[in-house]
Amino acid sequence: MKPEIHHYPDVETLSLMAAEYICTVAAKSARERGAVTFALAGGNTPKPVYECLAGPRFGEQMPWAHIHLFWGDERCVPPDHPDSNFGMAFRALISRVPVPLQNVHRIPVEMASPEEAAEAYQKILRDSFAPFIGGDDATARAGSQFPRFDLIMLGVGKDGHTASLFPGDPCLEEKRRWVVPVGSPRGSPPVARITLTLPVINRARCVLFLVSGAEKRDVVRQIVKDPRTASRSYPAARIQPEGRVVWFLDEEASS
Repeated sequence: MKPEIHHYPDVETLSLMAAEYICTVAAKSARERGAVTFALAGGNTPKPVYECLAGPRFGEQMPWAHIHLFWGDERCVPPDHPDSNFGMAFRALISRVPVPLQNVHRIPVEMASPEEAAEAYQKILRDSFAPFIGGDDATARAGSQFPRFDLIMLGVGKDGHTASLFPGDPCLEEKRRWVVPVGSPRGSPPVARITLTLPVINRARCVLFLVSGAEKRDVVRQIVKDPRTASRSYPAARIQPEGRVVWFLDEEASS
């Protein structure tokens, strides 16, 4: 499906419009399926979006009782660490809204190794999505089907990575697992990570990219203009979901 590109003059406007878009998707999913499966992103750009969702303008519109929160990736740091994706989302959003705590499904990075954390999170996903997948639960638990998120939020690094899918990493070729460890220290800070795989992300009903900053302009331009060519270098260009892919860009990222 052709990507939808939205341009905004600044991060503040982008955040407001993204929050409005998320509210619309959440309301539709709750109405049609009785639940909303939403994978959050880390980084600087999503934070003001979460703060908007927690505020009075949008917070009262969100069907919090029906929302299940997950994460697209996580750094292997404690949940209260400043670089934890969960920690940022908890402070900016979760602690401020009436989402049921049993519906908050964080990545258990406290396991003994990234491999064990990835396996544990895949089990969490299988158990959580079994009611939504339909058909034979045993098949879903065996991992031969992928979960279908209603919405996955993503960002893009200046190297073209998204979630914790980095250029040249072998996990880009994963075809079966839902979650994988990124054992080599990557990104900032350089620590091991856990990430959803491309087949899971590309199964989503909607993928929402939030991108701000001039340092990402060239990468975004290449991905949007020619994703097939860009996919050779940039993992973000390999995000081609079965559903919609929507880009929200501020002026610096799109000019």
